[in-house]
Amino acid sequence: MNANAKFVSTVLKYTFGLVPIVAGLDKFTNILVDWTTYSSPGLLDLLPFSATVFMGIVGVIEIGAGILVLVKPSVGALVVSAWLVLIALTLIVSGHYLDVAVRDIVMAIGAFSLAKLTNVHKSSLG
Repeated sequence: MNANAKFVSTVLKYTFGLVPIVAGLDKFTNILVDWTTYSSPGLLDLLPFSATVFMGIVGVIEIGAGILVLVKPSVGALVVSAWLVLIALTLIVSGHYLDVAVRDIVMAIGAFSLAKLTNVHKSSLG
């Protein structure tokens, strides 16, 4: 991998590693936003617990995914990409926050690109 590709890979790794960790931690503090407002009412009706508990579970998953990106970007980036697509689909189905859904799809493409870039780097070493 050349120096430019390595730089891009590193920037993406820390972006898709740290942002999910920060967002996940914020699910417990709501400093950035009240995350429960992003919950689909239809989904919440199916859950046996509150929106706050649900967001706590989401937060734990996001923190884990971010750590996985930092430790093993080729796998973690795919997890983050899939997670972002699921979030976007949930928002689209709910009919709310469609702008956020589009943003999440774009971020999913970036995370997927990191996974592919990491795999190219691994294959060039082997």
